[in-house]
Amino acid sequence: MILAKNYLSKYGILIALLVICIILSVATPYFFTVQNLVIVLRQVSVNGILAIGVTFVIIAGGIDLSLGSVVALTGVAAASFAHPGAYPLIVPLLMGLLTGVLAGVINGLTITLGKVAPFIVTLGMMTMTRGLALVWSDGRPVTNLSPAFNFIGGGDLLYIPVPILLFVLVIIVAYILLNYTTAGRYIYAVGGNEQAARASGIRVNAVKMFAYIICSGLAALAGIVLAARITTGQPNAGVAYELDAIAAVVIGGTSLLGGRGTVTGTVIGVLIIGVINNGLDLLNVSSYYQQIIKGVIIIGAVLIDRKNGK
Repeated sequence: MILAKNYLSKYGILIALLVICIILSVATPYFFTVQNLVIVLRQVSVNGILAIGVTFVIIAGGIDLSLGSVVALTGVAAASFAHPGAYPLIVPLLMGLLTGVLAGVINGLTITLGKVAPFIVTLGMMTMTRGLALVWSDGRPVTNLSPAFNFIGGGDLLYIPVPILLFVLVIIVAYILLNYTTAGRYIYAVGGNEQAARASGIRVNAVKMFAYIICSGLAALAGIVLAARITTGQPNAGVAYELDAIAAVVIGGTSLLGGRGTVTGTVIGVLIIGVINNGLDLLNVSSYYQQIIKGVIIIGAVLIDRKNGK
């Protein structure tokens, strides 16, 4: 009995994903096809990159509500420098990434040095970056982007969509960082017990800064991919994206109390949300009901997390 309970605790989220896939495969013949599975992976790539970024912050005991707005701002920033013949491709990429990193630096400094709660700081950043995106673009989409830039969101390499390749690359790098580096171990230590981590000589503020910079940097990458995919820098893009990203992290088993979580679990959480959205679309289920179903899943995941925490 105990062995079965431990097995379910360890692999339950993966089993849930497999069960959902089997049910949808029976419900609609269009789900389990190569074309549709590629569509699912392409659709979840942006949310997946965001979710992996916020995994670092949540494991470290924080939260980031500014992700969606950072996606919009970085998309606008990158698109503004991505007009045909204006600059080499590296310029819009750097502008987008640096804009995101700057947001992460401001979040981290305000939280660590200003001693302000992460919820309040990132809520303020969410509003500020959305406003900056609207000011930068004058409230209008930034259009006329170069083919090289659009290739990032809509192109294929070896028949694999570029967003999927970027998502996989982020997964690999994040997995190595959290599991095989000193910085990764420090993130778990700070999230598990901040006072004990500080007493053991860990530079807690530096670790938190690192987590928020990683989170906003990946939000910037997601913003660039999204802008390239829709071929415009949209100041209104990314609305509520932070909720889907945090939901995926929680569903994947990362504790909102900090100190526990994995990149693998987050990826599975992202896939569960993506598969459910795709399957319900194929079954012509109203988007209103999709929101209800997603909310029930999130609440259930949090209840399981609290039970496991006890």
